[in-house]
Amino acid sequence: MPFRLSLFLLLTCLAASVSRAQTPLAPPVPVADSGRVFTLTDMLTYVALRHPVARQAGLLPERALQEVRYARGLFDPNATSKYYGKTLKGKEYFHDWDTQLRVPVWYGFEVKAGFERGTGTYINPENFTSPAGLSYIGLSLPLAQGLLIDERRAAVRQAQALQGLAEAQRRGALNKLLLQAAKDYWDWSLNYRQLELRRQNVLLGDVRFRAVRQRVLFGDLAAIDSVEALGELQKRQAELSQALMEFGNATLVLSNYLWDELQQPLNLPATARPQLLPGPADWRNLPPDSVAALAVLAQQIHPELQKSRAKLSQLGVENRLLRNKLLPKLTLDYNLLQAGQPFSPEKPANLSGSYLENNYKLGVSFAYPLLLRQERAKLQLNRLKQQDTQLQLQQDTREIETGVQTVANNWQALREQLVLQQQVVQNAERLRQGEQIRFEIGESSVFLLNSREAKLLEARQKLSELQAKYAQTQATLRWAAGGIVEE
Repeated sequence: MPFRLSLFLLLTCLAASVSRAQTPLAPPVPVADSGRVFTLTDMLTYVALRHPVARQAGLLPERALQEVRYARGLFDPNATSKYYGKTLKGKEYFHDWDTQLRVPVWYGFEVKAGFERGTGTYINPENFTSPAGLSYIGLSLPLAQGLLIDERRAAVRQAQALQGLAEAQRRGALNKLLLQAAKDYWDWSLNYRQLELRRQNVLLGDVRFRAVRQRVLFGDLAAIDSVEALGELQKRQAELSQALMEFGNATLVLSNYLWDELQQPLNLPATARPQLLPGPADWRNLPPDSVAALAVLAQQIHPELQKSRAKLSQLGVENRLLRNKLLPKLTLDYNLLQAGQPFSPEKPANLSGSYLENNYKLGVSFAYPLLLRQERAKLQLNRLKQQDTQLQLQQDTREIETGVQTVANNWQALREQLVLQQQVVQNAERLRQGEQIRFEIGESSVFLLNSREAKLLEARQKLSELQAKYAQTQATLRWAAGGIVEE
């Protein structure tokens, strides 16, 4: 008996000394404060308005608009003027002056008006006019190639198609950014939940160690139970330290998305807290018709499909132009002439029938390559590009439809897992409470009670992970359908 008593006192003193040396008994670990909630809506608003990638995406439609403006510039009126004169040893050889205004018209022809004056002894007879000069008004009309479409009209049509391509690219880049931001947000929320679970676990372990130590001192429990409780507390403190580190890293990752109006990076304040993970009230079923509706919507608005359709539109314009190139170049030029002053609308008599028959300059030009090898090769290359883009569109359509269905299946599976995991947590809580009662009446041990609590913590952590995946899947489903990711 004296030996047993001595051993009991030795173990008790050892447990007390170890606890004083290694365990922060006072005060207990505080629960995290309830700082301002930084919601997912706040997060996505910051990202959409201020993130550099979002701003870069916003430049794409403006660039496309300027491309259209540039193409329309091909139809700007063009004024030219030239003068050539020669005088040698005091003798005037010639003076040749020609001023012209050309106005391209959308329908393929050009309207032109001008004034020319050619005088002098050695002036080219073709350019000779009376001293009063010669004014003219006319048009240049393509009769074959260039009548239905030409490079200028094709450039405008292709630039307009580029606007649709740019908008699709903008939405695609923004959606990808918002999806990743939403996923990282729910990872942050998950890490915060895991941190809170660890804090609660440490608090519970600290209370148990204190209680066990008191019972050891009173002789109700063996001294080895105090060592067991202390070891479990220290293990939980180490896990809390790991959770603190992971939450800090998740906060840093989330801060990468935050910028102010001056494009300066922001950091989440230490008191910022995420919104809660989706609870049972948010675990909704997906009606089958909603999945079908999302698949139809994806075919209409998904950025990848819109980009392919915009490319097909551009290739279609190019195909029309290349087919037009197979026609010969046949151009008619007609200028109505008048000596002296330019044409005036106040003088309609100038445009009488006899005047039109006797005062004009007419020209016809014709050109046609005999083999058309370049034109036919370009046309065939265009058709191959169209086929390639069409096949890619079919493949993308199928993949997007399958992607929507896959994410919807994940949604349903996660919902079922959440319901089951919630029941697992409830069962683990009952087992832990029952073990606590058994421990209090002396029918259990600290080891078994710690094991029950470890299983309960594991079940709660698994539930939190499923909740985070469920929230991420909600965002992924909207992204898979081509919509803007939002809360």
